[in-house]
Amino acid sequence: MIIPQLALRNILGAGLRTWLNVVALSFSFVVIIFLQGIYTAMNDQVEQATIDAYYGNGQVWHQLYDPFDPLALPDAHDTLPTPLQALVDDGKATPILVRPATIYPQGRFRSILLKGISPSQEVISIPSSLLKSENGSIPALIGSRMAKNVGLQKGDEITVEWRDAHGTFDAREVKIVEVMRTPVQEIDNDQIWIPLADLQRLTAMPDHATMAVLQKGVQPPSDIPGWHVKTLNYLFQDIHAMVRTKRMSGSILYLILLFLAMLAIFDTQVLSIFRRKKEMGTLMALGMTRTKIIGLFTFEGALHGVLAAFVGAVYGIPLLGFIAAKGWELPQATDSFGIALGERIFPTYSVGLIAGTSILVLVVTTVVSFLPTRKIATLKPTDALRGKTT
Repeated sequence: MIIPQLALRNILGAGLRTWLNVVALSFSFVVIIFLQGIYTAMNDQVEQATIDAYYGNGQVWHQLYDPFDPLALPDAHDTLPTPLQALVDDGKATPILVRPATIYPQGRFRSILLKGISPSQEVISIPSSLLKSENGSIPALIGSRMAKNVGLQKGDEITVEWRDAHGTFDAREVKIVEVMRTPVQEIDNDQIWIPLADLQRLTAMPDHATMAVLQKGVQPPSDIPGWHVKTLNYLFQDIHAMVRTKRMSGSILYLILLFLAMLAIFDTQVLSIFRRKKEMGTLMALGMTRTKIIGLFTFEGALHGVLAAFVGAVYGIPLLGFIAAKGWELPQATDSFGIALGERIFPTYSVGLIAGTSILVLVVTTVVSFLPTRKIATLKPTDALRGKTT
């Protein structure tokens, strides 16, 4: 127990120098945990919002459907196979028909996706129940971004043009019955939602669909000829890749902060060894081995990490707790990122995240503290008592 007690006395006796190092290192602690909590929350919030609004427990696509290939979209439709239709009849899946279309807002034209969905579905959180016809009009839902981009609002009517199953152009007026506010841009940007039966009738595609969304907890049929099952892992692969990229870019900041803090500790250790030559010689003369002296100085450096964890907890717990409760407001520009971030992110701090960060910083601090002490291994007691280190 003499080494821990002596090490604690020595670093506390260093006064301001010790506390400057501890505060700098604690700042690295808090920033790393904060950013990791942001990235974790970003991933979790995007996934949950998108699952609720559009992905469900996965989707089943027509074999020709590719959201990134508009040329294949006109042919990407067919009647649902029997196993999938059975899920729809049981309310465990909802079909969606997707058609390319054009609208003409304020004398301009704009290419959009016209999507049909059943007003009675309860699989996803799109407010499709609002798609109720009034006076024979075709009701339509749009997102707030779509409304802003084309200058539409609730109650407006707009002309929509499309091609039916035979390639014939057709057009109708649709009435905006609701502008839905959603963070999920995949159901918002350049999209108009109308009742599925209306779209099937207007396009001469009875009982046809482009995809089916599975209810949460429902597994897709194992074999569906002509249709491809898209699991959540597949649907979220782009988002997961983006979050991994964000984490990697954030690691650059971690390295900079850790480097600055470790540099300060390294310099402190070098200075301490230089100034305490006679103390080391005295300890050797009293019978302390070189290994124990190296352990003493290494332990002193490692204690900076322990103290930094306690200091970081003093101001980090209330600060990070406040941010987790109130959320971190995102700038307006993040709405153009193309993912369901919403207006605020509520960071998530797990025990594993805090413990992992603490262990990382403690290990790095210990290694950095050990490096300057290697010089002690070749030090002679007589030279140390005379103030020599070489």
